[in-house]
Amino acid sequence: MASTTPQSTLSFPRETFAKLSPHPYLLAHLQPASDSTPPSRANGRTPTQFRTPHINNGSLTHAEGSAVVRIGDTTVVCGIRGEILLASNVAGYRVDQSTTTSKTGYNEAKELDLLVPNIELATGCSPAFLPGQPPSTLAQSLSTRIYSLLHSSNLINAEDLRIWYQPPDLSDPDKMDEDDEEEEAPEAEIKAFWTLYIDILFISLDGNPFDAAWAAVMSALKDVRLPRAYWDADREMILCEDSVAESKKLNLSGLPIAVTSLVFRAKEKGQAKGKRYWILVDPDTFEETLCEESITIVVDCAGKTKILGISKSGGTVVGRDEMKDIVALAEQRSKELSKLLNG
Repeated sequence: MASTTPQSTLSFPRETFAKLSPHPYLLAHLQPASDSTPPSRANGRTPTQFRTPHINNGSLTHAEGSAVVRIGDTTVVCGIRGEILLASNVAGYRVDQSTTTSKTGYNEAKELDLLVPNIELATGCSPAFLPGQPPSTLAQSLSTRIYSLLHSSNLINAEDLRIWYQPPDLSDPDKMDEDDEEEEAPEAEIKAFWTLYIDILFISLDGNPFDAAWAAVMSALKDVRLPRAYWDADREMILCEDSVAESKKLNLSGLPIAVTSLVFRAKEKGQAKGKRYWILVDPDTFEETLCEESITIVVDCAGKTKILGISKSGGTVVGRDEMKDIVALAEQRSKELSKLLNG
């Protein structure tokens, strides 16, 4: 007699389903079968939910400033080293005070290359980075974006990077006062500049590398203390004070925060039950492989909210209405990170 017991259907564990059919897997989460179940992502977050950030400053004792930033499973270490560039080694640079007058479109830090970011993706930070590989395109792209944002945001005051020297007044003290008024005191000179080498190391990478790298740079810059440097006329060289009490912090103009979002689209119209796409903030690596449209917005909410930059790649989904929602989410993220960065 034949058995009437129905055969069990073929099923896979969640991890296998995600590898075999990643797009339907994420779509099944964002578009659950039951209307009572809210949409979620494969990592359990809602589409507009960010990962919890963790920031620790001063982790590297040999650097002028440092920070460790962890966002989910993405962890970045940033160390900033200061080196002195003599003005006499800058070809064609005039060292009198007239060089400090503002010039339209002139960016001293950029022209003299005083901010030098470098990004390295450690071996094993993700399965994509194996031993013996040359510098990745991702590392070069991130370095370029960090460099561009450092200058376009005018974050660092050029005066913080200048090392001045005031020549002594050697005029004859026996002269009449009225004669002293006619003679001008010696002008101060710029003898050197601080060059900041910003080294960024990813020790773990699970998506959204630019936001994490920029947060680490911001945190490290706020931690920087440059020793008091001065020109010793007798030795004809720059000397630095050892006293931490005489060191100075950077006067940062604002607190820009980068926020990246991706657009996930249903591939076929029949798959979308009334919705064709979802905007996913702070994406992880799994989501990055499934989305073709990305938007990164840089906002500064230190005072009145200012949009410092918007970059977009791929796709045509994001319009004016979607951009308003993304800006609102960026403001929310900026306030959250600002509390951590300001301690």
